[in-house]
Amino acid sequence: MHMFEFDPHTHTIASGHASGATITDMAKKAAAVPLKMLGITDHGPATPGAGRPSYFRNLAFSPKMRLGVEVLYGVELNILDASGSTDLDEEILKNLDYAVASLHPQTFRPGTAAEHTDAYINAMENPYVKIIGHCDDVKYPACYEELVKAAVRCRVLLEINNSSLSPGGYRGDTKANAADILNWCRRLDHPVVLSSDSHGTGQIGDFRYAYALIEETGFPRELVLNYSLDSFKKFIQMR
Repeated sequence: MHMFEFDPHTHTIASGHASGATITDMAKKAAAVPLKMLGITDHGPATPGAGRPSYFRNLAFSPKMRLGVEVLYGVELNILDASGSTDLDEEILKNLDYAVASLHPQTFRPGTAAEHTDAYINAMENPYVKIIGHCDDVKYPACYEELVKAAVRCRVLLEINNSSLSPGGYRGDTKANAADILNWCRRLDHPVVLSSDSHGTGQIGDFRYAYALIEETGFPRELVLNYSLDSFKKFIQMR
């Protein structure tokens, strides 16, 4: 599993409900995996207990290398409505490395598949959003053909979230939805990114369930960006 070079979606104590890990704690675990890069993407301020806007503003001044691991500083934005509104302003987002945008029950009441699809696609129009997080969630069914076509147009990545696919994951049985995402990404020759969504240090760099689905579906290796940090950086910078 150490063939993967980075984990783009992880959470520190600043997410409120994560374990008590600091960014340095997270980097220490990433170095031990080992990973070349760790993405710190704490929950946006609409999440109860999460960091305030000032936390994300200050990330721009944080060291880019910790314990030999490159650290990219981002945010997991909450998508707040079907128009794709999110919970941090451009003034802050422009100084972060990238944003993940996701639907969460605390900030978006589940509705219809059409509403969820609109919410994801409209969030992709935000130029700072580079990844759509865990859109396999069974609470938020969506049209994956439409999502992937929009991702191609907007140059946004859909993540294959290891936490979603883990046995007993709190998003329900997401395997069929994740396989549908992979099917449409393969058909449209669009890359994906694997993430641990680790809350604390415990699962950093652990993609075992996501990787098993990649293998099971025969998804092309060249469309999995985690094999090459350079490819990931080029992708998110081209938009």
